[in-house]
Amino acid sequence: MLVPPLRMAPVNVWDTSKNHDRILQQMQFQPIGIDISRPKVILVDNSIAQWSVKEGKATFIEHECLVQNCIISDSVGENKHVDARLFDQNVLFSDDSLRKSLPKRTKDQVWIFFSLESPFATPKYAPIARLFNWTATYRQDSTIVAPYEKWATQTNTPLKTSSKNYASGKTKQIAMFVSNCHAFNERLEYARELSEFITVDIFGNCGGLKCRRGSKECHDMLKRDYKFYLSFENANCRHYITEKFFVNALQNDIIPIVMGAHPDDYKTSAPPNSYIHVDDFESPKELAKYLEELDRDDDKYNKYFEWKDTGDFINTKFWCRLCAMVNDAMKPTLVVNNLEQWWRGENICLPEGFDRKWINV
Repeated sequence: MLVPPLRMAPVNVWDTSKNHDRILQQMQFQPIGIDISRPKVILVDNSIAQWSVKEGKATFIEHECLVQNCIISDSVGENKHVDARLFDQNVLFSDDSLRKSLPKRTKDQVWIFFSLESPFATPKYAPIARLFNWTATYRQDSTIVAPYEKWATQTNTPLKTSSKNYASGKTKQIAMFVSNCHAFNERLEYARELSEFITVDIFGNCGGLKCRRGSKECHDMLKRDYKFYLSFENANCRHYITEKFFVNALQNDIIPIVMGAHPDDYKTSAPPNSYIHVDDFESPKELAKYLEELDRDDDKYNKYFEWKDTGDFINTKFWCRLCAMVNDAMKPTLVVNNLEQWWRGENICLPEGFDRKWINV
């Protein structure tokens, strides 16, 4: 039985060539002529629990998806036709014999590569050619963009000065939570050089201070005591912006100092004037001078919070978007010709041992 469309597909739902993430368009997408007599089966590698979803239709119902004609499974039952198969970045690739034992992808199936890690933290994919149809990662040129967070600005809402003083009561300057002491972008070395000119408190395995990772106590401490947070990623790769920025800093009323993605990526992903990028300064010493200036001037400090109440962090409903796109009878035939080249190609990440700055990339 066919269900008539409620709206036409936006023309850019499938267009990964544009420099935008297409998330909002995909969230509104309801494909033409959905056959509800047979729900689409999405097979996930490993266990369903790993993906934080529920078996069957429950996830699509709970998320109030516009399209709910899908079921999620982690096993191929008898006579079960698989429409889409979702592969975690590591499950398939750590064992060559496992990869060779996979059933051949049928013409009507969609195989999807999923990763939220940077290319530095994933295996090499050189042996894999034309295995996948779609990509689902934080990268904006993915088929389904899956960012750590999504900021959506309200239409025609100007920045405005808040009556709240976000510097009030904060007696400490910079905090950093870090457990990986040997990141590819030498973030810890930068932080230590910065600490020669301004106070930097380093929590975790790489510093002398302790705070339970992700705990409410840690976040309350940031919000109450600190003016700045080093939202330094473990690699400098395009579009790679994690909870270090969105959660640890922005959601705790603290100004993030960022290192990781290209400056243009922060401009398109973050609330306006909500952060400070290290690339805007010639050296840690110059950055420290600017931070000291903000530390002394509450008015200048509060300029970085004028984005408040001009938008929202939204649920991007990954599973809803996946279901809608799998149900699209008019979906284009896509193939990732060379996963390694796409994932780790030229200008995707700055190499280990670089001078820390993105230049004309």
